[in-house]
Amino acid sequence: MFPSHCLFLTVVALLSGQAIADTSKEGRAYGPELQGFDYPYAVKQFAFLSQGEYLHMAYMDVAPAAPPRGAVVLLHGKNFCGATWEATIKVLSEAGYRVVVPDQIGFCKSSKPAHYQFSFQQLARNTQALLASLGVEKATIVGHSTGGMLGIRYALMYPEQVRRLVLVDPIGLEDWKAKGVPSISVDQWYQRELKTTAESIRRYEQATYYAGEWKPDYQRWVDMLAGLYREPGREAVAWDSALIDDMIYTQPVIYEFDKVAVPTLLIVGDKDITALGKDLAPPELRAKLGNYPELGKNAAHLIPNAKLIEFPDLGHAPQIQDAEAFHKALLEYLPQ
Repeated sequence: MFPSHCLFLTVVALLSGQAIADTSKEGRAYGPELQGFDYPYAVKQFAFLSQGEYLHMAYMDVAPAAPPRGAVVLLHGKNFCGATWEATIKVLSEAGYRVVVPDQIGFCKSSKPAHYQFSFQQLARNTQALLASLGVEKATIVGHSTGGMLGIRYALMYPEQVRRLVLVDPIGLEDWKAKGVPSISVDQWYQRELKTTAESIRRYEQATYYAGEWKPDYQRWVDMLAGLYREPGREAVAWDSALIDDMIYTQPVIYEFDKVAVPTLLIVGDKDITALGKDLAPPELRAKLGNYPELGKNAAHLIPNAKLIEFPDLGHAPQIQDAEAFHKALLEYLPQ
Protein backbone atom coordinates (compact mmCIF):
# COMPACT_ATOMS: atom_id res chain seq x y z
CA MET A 1 0.00 0.00 0.00
CA PHE A 2 1.15 3.53 -0.75
CA PRO A 3 2.64 5.08 2.42
CA SER A 4 0.31 7.76 3.77
CA HIS A 5 3.06 10.15 4.77
CA CYS A 6 4.24 10.49 1.14
CA LEU A 7 1.58 13.11 0.47
CA PHE A 8 2.84 15.23 3.35
CA LEU A 9 6.43 14.97 2.12
CA THR A 10 5.33 15.93 -1.38
CA VAL A 11 3.52 19.02 -0.12
CA VAL A 12 6.53 20.09 1.95
CA ALA A 13 8.86 19.74 -1.01
CA LEU A 14 6.52 21.56 -3.37
CA LEU A 15 6.14 24.45 -0.98
CA SER A 16 9.88 24.75 -0.54
CA GLY A 17 10.64 24.68 -4.24
CA GLN A 18 14.22 23.86 -3.39
CA ALA A 19 16.51 20.87 -3.32
CA ILE A 20 16.93 19.51 0.19
CA ALA A 21 20.42 19.01 1.56
CA ASP A 22 21.09 15.31 2.11
CA THR A 23 22.69 14.44 5.41
CA SER A 24 23.96 11.10 4.13
CA LYS A 25 27.23 10.66 2.29
CA GLU A 26 25.47 9.76 -0.96
CA GLY A 27 24.92 13.26 -2.29
CA ARG A 28 22.30 15.89 -2.83
CA ALA A 29 18.60 15.16 -2.39
CA TYR A 30 15.86 16.59 -4.56
CA GLY A 31 12.16 16.66 -3.86
CA PRO A 32 9.74 14.34 -5.67
CA GLU A 33 9.58 16.78 -8.59
CA LEU A 34 13.30 17.43 -8.95
CA GLN A 35 13.12 20.72 -7.10
CA GLY A 36 16.44 22.51 -7.43
CA PHE A 37 17.71 20.44 -10.37
CA ASP A 38 18.27 22.80 -13.29
CA TYR A 39 17.00 21.97 -16.75
CA PRO A 40 18.80 23.38 -19.81
CA TYR A 41 15.80 25.44 -20.93
CA ALA A 42 12.83 27.09 -19.24
CA VAL A 43 10.38 24.60 -17.72
CA LYS A 44 6.67 25.27 -18.04
CA GLN A 45 3.72 23.39 -16.58
CA PHE A 46 0.64 22.03 -18.34
CA ALA A 47 -2.18 21.69 -15.80
CA PHE A 48 -5.03 19.28 -16.52
CA LEU A 49 -7.57 16.97 -14.94
CA SER A 50 -6.99 13.24 -15.38
CA GLN A 51 -8.66 10.32 -13.63
CA GLY A 52 -10.27 12.72 -11.17
CA GLU A 53 -6.96 14.33 -10.15
CA TYR A 54 -5.56 17.75 -10.94
CA LEU A 55 -2.09 17.11 -12.33
CA HIS A 56 0.68 19.10 -13.91
CA MET A 57 2.99 18.01 -16.67
CA ALA A 58 6.38 19.72 -16.89
CA TYR A 59 7.74 20.46 -20.35
CA MET A 60 10.24 22.49 -22.32
CA ASP A 61 9.16 24.22 -25.51
CA VAL A 62 12.23 25.44 -27.39
CA ALA A 63 11.81 27.66 -30.43
CA PRO A 64 13.75 27.05 -33.64
CA ALA A 65 16.94 29.08 -33.98
CA ALA A 66 16.89 28.80 -37.79
CA PRO A 67 14.19 28.90 -40.49
CA PRO A 68 11.37 26.66 -39.19
CA ARG A 69 11.18 23.03 -40.30
CA GLY A 70 8.38 21.80 -38.07
CA ALA A 71 8.08 20.34 -34.60
CA VAL A 72 9.87 17.46 -32.91
CA VAL A 73 8.64 15.89 -29.65
CA LEU A 74 11.23 14.10 -27.51
CA LEU A 75 9.95 11.36 -25.19
CA HIS A 76 12.26 10.30 -22.36
CA GLY A 77 12.86 6.82 -20.96
CA LYS A 78 12.03 5.52 -17.50
CA ASN A 79 15.38 6.34 -15.90
CA PHE A 80 15.71 9.56 -17.87
CA CYS A 81 14.06 12.99 -17.87
CA GLY A 82 13.46 15.75 -20.36
CA ALA A 83 16.77 17.26 -19.27
CA THR A 84 18.73 14.26 -20.55
CA TRP A 85 17.78 15.36 -24.09
CA GLU A 86 19.85 18.54 -23.55
CA ALA A 87 22.32 18.05 -26.42
CA THR A 88 19.60 16.87 -28.82
CA ILE A 89 17.38 19.87 -28.08
CA LYS A 90 20.23 22.24 -28.96
CA VAL A 91 21.06 20.45 -32.21
CA LEU A 92 17.42 20.30 -33.32
CA SER A 93 16.71 23.92 -32.43
CA GLU A 94 19.78 25.09 -34.33
CA ALA A 95 18.60 23.06 -37.32
CA GLY A 96 15.26 24.89 -37.35
CA TYR A 97 12.96 22.60 -35.39
CA ARG A 98 10.59 23.57 -32.61
CA VAL A 99 11.36 21.08 -29.84
CA VAL A 100 8.79 20.05 -27.22
CA VAL A 101 10.12 17.90 -24.39
CA PRO A 102 7.62 16.71 -21.74
CA ASP A 103 8.24 14.95 -18.47
CA GLN A 104 5.52 12.32 -18.33
CA ILE A 105 3.20 12.09 -15.33
CA GLY A 106 4.97 10.06 -12.65
CA PHE A 107 8.40 11.21 -13.80
CA CYS A 108 10.92 13.91 -12.99
CA LYS A 109 9.37 17.40 -12.61
CA SER A 110 5.79 16.26 -13.20
CA SER A 111 3.09 15.16 -10.73
CA LYS A 112 3.50 11.93 -8.78
CA PRO A 113 -0.12 10.85 -8.22
CA ALA A 114 -0.66 8.28 -5.49
CA HIS A 115 -3.57 6.64 -7.29
CA TYR A 116 -3.26 6.57 -11.06
CA GLN A 117 -3.92 3.90 -13.64
CA PHE A 118 -0.75 4.14 -15.68
CA SER A 119 -1.08 3.00 -19.28
CA PHE A 120 0.70 3.93 -22.47
CA GLN A 121 -2.69 5.01 -23.82
CA GLN A 122 -3.11 7.42 -20.91
CA LEU A 123 0.38 8.85 -21.31
CA ALA A 124 -0.24 9.25 -25.04
CA ARG A 125 -3.49 11.11 -24.34
CA ASN A 126 -1.70 13.37 -21.86
CA THR A 127 0.98 14.13 -24.44
CA GLN A 128 -1.55 14.79 -27.18
CA ALA A 129 -3.44 17.18 -24.89
CA LEU A 130 -0.22 19.05 -24.16
CA LEU A 131 0.61 19.39 -27.85
CA ALA A 132 -2.93 20.53 -28.65
CA SER A 133 -2.62 23.22 -25.97
CA LEU A 134 0.59 24.41 -27.67
CA GLY A 135 -0.95 24.47 -31.14
CA VAL A 136 1.24 21.62 -32.40
CA GLU A 137 -0.92 19.79 -34.93
CA LYS A 138 1.70 17.47 -36.38
CA ALA A 139 5.18 16.51 -35.23
CA THR A 140 7.97 14.01 -35.53
CA ILE A 141 7.93 11.82 -32.42
CA VAL A 142 11.28 10.67 -31.04
CA GLY A 143 11.05 8.12 -28.23
CA HIS A 144 13.93 6.65 -26.26
CA SER A 145 13.76 3.49 -24.14
CA THR A 146 10.33 3.45 -22.44
CA GLY A 147 9.62 6.58 -24.49
CA GLY A 148 9.90 4.30 -27.51
CA MET A 149 7.01 2.17 -26.27
CA LEU A 150 5.05 5.38 -25.70
CA GLY A 151 6.02 6.67 -29.16
CA ILE A 152 4.66 3.51 -30.78
CA ARG A 153 1.41 3.79 -28.84
CA TYR A 154 1.15 7.49 -29.77
CA ALA A 155 1.67 6.71 -33.47
CA LEU A 156 -1.00 3.99 -33.30
CA MET A 157 -3.51 6.30 -31.64
CA TYR A 158 -2.77 9.52 -33.56
CA PRO A 159 -1.21 8.53 -36.91
CA GLU A 160 -2.52 11.65 -38.65
CA GLN A 161 -0.59 13.80 -36.15
CA VAL A 162 2.76 12.04 -36.62
CA ARG A 163 5.07 13.02 -39.48
CA ARG A 164 7.70 10.44 -38.64
CA LEU A 165 8.52 8.17 -35.73
CA VAL A 166 12.05 7.70 -34.40
CA LEU A 167 12.70 4.91 -31.87
CA VAL A 168 15.99 5.13 -30.01
CA ASP A 169 16.90 1.84 -28.30
CA PRO A 170 13.23 1.34 -27.46
CA ILE A 171 12.32 -1.25 -24.90
CA GLY A 172 9.34 -3.47 -25.59
CA LEU A 173 10.91 -5.10 -28.65
CA GLU A 174 10.18 -8.40 -26.92
CA ASP A 175 7.42 -9.62 -24.60
CA TRP A 176 9.20 -10.50 -21.37
CA LYS A 177 6.15 -12.18 -19.86
CA ALA A 178 5.68 -14.43 -22.88
CA LYS A 179 9.38 -15.31 -22.80
CA GLY A 180 9.14 -16.42 -19.19
CA VAL A 181 10.26 -13.49 -17.05
CA PRO A 182 8.39 -14.04 -13.76
CA SER A 183 5.63 -11.66 -12.80
CA ILE A 184 5.90 -9.76 -9.54
CA SER A 185 3.38 -7.53 -7.78
CA VAL A 186 3.38 -3.74 -7.66
CA ASP A 187 4.27 -4.02 -3.98
CA GLN A 188 7.33 -6.07 -4.91
CA TRP A 189 8.32 -3.55 -7.61
CA TYR A 190 7.96 -0.86 -4.97
CA GLN A 191 10.32 -2.61 -2.57
CA ARG A 192 12.85 -2.99 -5.37
CA GLU A 193 12.57 0.70 -6.27
CA LEU A 194 13.17 1.73 -2.65
CA LYS A 195 16.59 0.06 -2.83
CA THR A 196 17.75 2.43 -5.58
CA THR A 197 21.02 4.22 -4.74
CA ALA A 198 23.51 6.34 -6.62
CA GLU A 199 25.91 3.41 -6.73
CA SER A 200 23.32 0.98 -8.10
CA ILE A 201 22.31 3.54 -10.74
CA ARG A 202 25.90 4.10 -11.83
CA ARG A 203 26.70 0.39 -12.05
CA TYR A 204 23.60 -0.27 -14.14
CA GLU A 205 24.08 2.72 -16.41
CA GLN A 206 27.75 1.99 -17.05
CA ALA A 207 27.01 -1.61 -17.99
CA THR A 208 23.85 -1.00 -20.00
CA TYR A 209 23.64 2.59 -21.20
CA TYR A 210 27.31 3.11 -22.04
CA ALA A 211 28.49 -0.42 -22.90
CA GLY A 212 30.97 -0.52 -20.04
CA GLU A 213 32.39 2.95 -20.65
CA TRP A 214 32.27 5.83 -18.20
CA LYS A 215 32.86 9.55 -18.65
CA PRO A 216 32.58 12.30 -16.01
CA ASP A 217 29.74 13.92 -17.97
CA TYR A 218 27.53 10.91 -17.25
CA GLN A 219 27.60 11.56 -13.50
CA ARG A 220 25.13 14.45 -13.80
CA TRP A 221 22.39 12.03 -14.85
CA VAL A 222 23.24 9.64 -12.02
CA ASP A 223 22.99 12.52 -9.53
CA MET A 224 19.66 13.61 -11.06
CA LEU A 225 18.05 10.21 -10.71
CA ALA A 226 19.60 9.38 -7.35
CA GLY A 227 18.43 12.74 -5.98
CA LEU A 228 14.83 11.75 -6.69
CA TYR A 229 15.24 8.62 -4.58
CA ARG A 230 16.33 10.47 -1.44
CA GLU A 231 14.09 12.11 1.12
CA PRO A 232 11.81 13.96 0.96
CA GLY A 233 9.46 12.21 -1.41
CA ARG A 234 11.42 9.04 -2.15
CA GLU A 235 8.36 6.92 -1.33
CA ALA A 236 6.19 8.84 -3.79
CA VAL A 237 8.83 8.51 -6.50
CA ALA A 238 9.36 4.80 -5.80
CA TRP A 239 5.62 4.11 -5.76
CA ASP A 240 4.96 5.72 -9.14
CA SER A 241 8.05 4.00 -10.51
CA ALA A 242 6.63 0.67 -9.36
CA LEU A 243 3.33 1.40 -11.10
CA ILE A 244 5.29 2.26 -14.24
CA ASP A 245 7.34 -0.95 -13.99
CA ASP A 246 4.08 -2.87 -13.90
CA MET A 247 2.77 -0.90 -16.90
CA ILE A 248 5.86 -1.72 -18.94
CA TYR A 249 5.72 -5.42 -18.05
CA THR A 250 1.99 -5.90 -18.65
CA GLN A 251 1.43 -3.72 -21.75
CA PRO A 252 3.56 -5.05 -24.64
CA VAL A 253 3.45 -3.20 -27.94
CA ILE A 254 5.33 -5.72 -30.09
CA TYR A 255 2.12 -7.40 -31.29
CA GLU A 256 1.01 -4.18 -32.99
CA PHE A 257 4.22 -3.31 -34.85
CA ASP A 258 2.60 -4.25 -38.16
CA LYS A 259 -0.08 -1.60 -37.59
CA VAL A 260 2.34 1.34 -37.37
CA ALA A 261 1.36 3.48 -40.36
CA VAL A 262 4.01 6.22 -40.24
CA PRO A 263 7.59 6.17 -41.56
CA THR A 264 9.79 4.87 -38.76
CA LEU A 265 13.48 4.99 -37.97
CA LEU A 266 15.01 2.56 -35.46
CA ILE A 267 18.32 3.61 -33.94
CA VAL A 268 19.94 0.81 -31.95
CA GLY A 269 23.15 0.49 -29.98
CA ASP A 270 24.15 -3.13 -30.52
CA LYS A 271 25.75 -3.39 -27.08
CA ASP A 272 22.45 -2.58 -25.39
CA ILE A 273 21.30 -5.43 -23.14
CA THR A 274 18.22 -3.83 -21.55
CA ALA A 275 15.36 -6.12 -20.51
CA LEU A 276 12.85 -5.41 -17.76
CA GLY A 277 13.10 -7.91 -14.92
CA LYS A 278 16.11 -9.66 -16.43
CA ASP A 279 17.51 -10.38 -12.97
CA LEU A 280 14.26 -12.16 -12.07
CA ALA A 281 14.65 -14.64 -14.92
CA PRO A 282 16.47 -17.98 -14.62
CA PRO A 283 20.10 -17.81 -15.88
CA GLU A 284 19.47 -19.72 -19.11
CA LEU A 285 16.69 -17.25 -20.07
CA ARG A 286 18.51 -14.19 -18.76
CA ALA A 287 21.32 -14.70 -21.27
CA LYS A 288 18.85 -14.54 -24.15
CA LEU A 289 17.03 -11.36 -23.15
CA GLY A 290 17.88 -7.88 -24.42
CA ASN A 291 19.67 -9.03 -27.57
CA TYR A 292 19.37 -5.71 -29.37
CA PRO A 293 21.10 -6.65 -32.65
CA GLU A 294 18.49 -9.37 -33.06
CA LEU A 295 15.58 -7.36 -31.61
CA GLY A 296 16.30 -4.31 -33.77
CA LYS A 297 16.34 -6.32 -36.99
CA ASN A 298 13.13 -8.10 -36.06
CA ALA A 299 11.36 -4.83 -35.24
CA ALA A 300 12.51 -3.26 -38.51
CA HIS A 301 11.08 -6.29 -40.31
CA LEU A 302 7.72 -6.08 -38.51
CA ILE A 303 7.18 -2.32 -38.77
CA PRO A 304 6.13 -1.22 -42.27
CA ASN A 305 8.28 1.52 -43.83
CA ALA A 306 10.95 1.08 -41.16
CA LYS A 307 14.65 1.84 -41.49
CA LEU A 308 17.26 0.49 -39.06
CA ILE A 309 20.52 2.18 -38.09
CA GLU A 310 22.85 0.22 -35.83
CA PHE A 311 25.79 1.53 -33.81
CA PRO A 312 27.98 -1.51 -33.14
CA ASP A 313 29.89 -0.05 -30.19
CA LEU A 314 27.13 1.84 -28.35
CA GLY A 315 24.76 0.89 -25.56
CA HIS A 316 21.26 1.92 -24.51
CA ALA A 317 21.80 5.71 -24.69
CA PRO A 318 23.49 6.53 -28.02
CA GLN A 319 22.24 10.13 -27.89
CA ILE A 320 24.48 10.62 -24.85
CA GLN A 321 27.31 8.17 -25.47
CA ASP A 322 28.08 9.36 -29.02
CA ALA A 323 26.00 12.49 -29.53
CA GLU A 324 27.73 13.48 -32.77
CA ALA A 325 27.04 10.19 -34.56
CA PHE A 326 23.52 10.01 -33.19
CA HIS A 327 22.59 13.54 -34.23
CA LYS A 328 24.01 13.06 -37.71
CA ALA A 329 21.78 10.03 -38.21
CA LEU A 330 18.76 11.79 -36.72
CA LEU A 331 19.08 14.96 -38.79
CA GLU A 332 19.51 13.00 -42.01
CA TYR A 333 16.21 11.25 -41.36
CA LEU A 334 14.08 14.18 -40.19
CA PRO A 335 11.85 16.00 -42.70
CA GLN A 336 13.60 18.98 -44.21
